[in-house]
Amino acid sequence: MAKIIVEVSARHCHLTREHVDKLFGKDYKLKIMKMVSQPGQWASKEKIKIKGPKGELALRIVGPVRKKTQVELSATECYKLGITPVLRISGDINGTPGALLIGPKGKIKLKQGVIVAQRHVHLSPQEAQKLKVKAGQKVSIKVKGPRGLIFDKVVVRSGEEHEKAFQIDTDEGNACGWVKGMRGELIR
Repeated sequence: MAKIIVEVSARHCHLTREHVDKLFGKDYKLKIMKMVSQPGQWASKEKIKIKGPKGELALRIVGPVRKKTQVELSATECYKLGITPVLRISGDINGTPGALLIGPKGKIKLKQGVIVAQRHVHLSPQEAQKLKVKAGQKVSIKVKGPRGLIFDKVVVRSGEEHEKAFQIDTDEGNACGWVKGMRGELIR
């Protein structure tokens, strides 16, 4: 069985260049706080707020800028904000709820783009081939421990820009008793 690091992806957003300009000022350059596991991606020092009908939360921005603005929350965070949670694979935002994004220099009323990210495993093409899985395939990942469980319907994401990691949200991390360094086993 293949051992894969389990990562909890806390609430965050990806912004377009246009939205960075509106929230922070024209040609603003986001500052890197730390690199994240996927190649070329990083958590910025900057945060913005997301506001829904019931409240607001701070959001870390993950760079670099993207083609579409997207907010990734847990279902619990959606309920806290008064936003209907919609489970989607990252990047699939058509027909999803929107919200108000607030930065130091401006606001954006998103018409869509708020999702609960579908649990997924990132694999390079070489890793996917070695594990005999393909992009888009659904697999299961078993984690052990006091709250061990099997995550079903884990979507395989594979490409040159992917590094081996299983990503879940904070609700799922709490459900399995996640601790830093936790590993899971890919099962079919």
